[in-house]
Amino acid sequence: MLVIAHRGASAELPENTLPAFERAIELGADAVELDVHPDAEGRLVVTHDPPKRGRPYPTLEESLDLCRGRIPVLVELKTPRRYRTQDVVARTVRLVSDDDVLVCFQRAALEEARALRPGIRTCQHVGYGVSIRAARDAWAAGFSDNRVTKRGLAAAQALGLVPLVYTVNEPARMRELDAAGAGGIFTDRPAQALRVFRSDRQ
Repeated sequence: MLVIAHRGASAELPENTLPAFERAIELGADAVELDVHPDAEGRLVVTHDPPKRGRPYPTLEESLDLCRGRIPVLVELKTPRRYRTQDVVARTVRLVSDDDVLVCFQRAALEEARALRPGIRTCQHVGYGVSIRAARDAWAAGFSDNRVTKRGLAAAQALGLVPLVYTVNEPARMRELDAAGAGGIFTDRPAQALRVFRSDRQ
């Protein structure tokens, strides 16, 4: 079971910040997840919601630099087609390493990424109108915890995808998903998740 620190160790430190990513690395998480938007100046910045002027955000480049060689990063592109004129997909593809993963709901964005960089790992979020079939060329399929089913997890596995579930913070639910066949979870509490899975496998 992959333990993916959702926006870093975000239950302990402010989400989508360098300290939260550093903490996830210290804890031994398997990966860090972060969100990307372009700001008003066109910089790729790390934030879940559209950036506001005057607020300091880490850039994607400095976030990836912090993690490179230490932990893989799942980079979620937030509505990238809205920002077509800013070339968000291509710019992100140039920045990520081979260990990193691009994540998105918009299939066209991930198709663009794979065309630009064959072999790049992608995670297609599904549900909310996006079929599991949309993920067939991806490395992983992302399911919302409040919508995921055993059937969905099995369908992902049948397509050769790693089924990932977001966002899971309760130990009992972590164990349920592990037993149901999830390949990883996004969690705000990576320290807790690591304790759960380490103790279960001792």
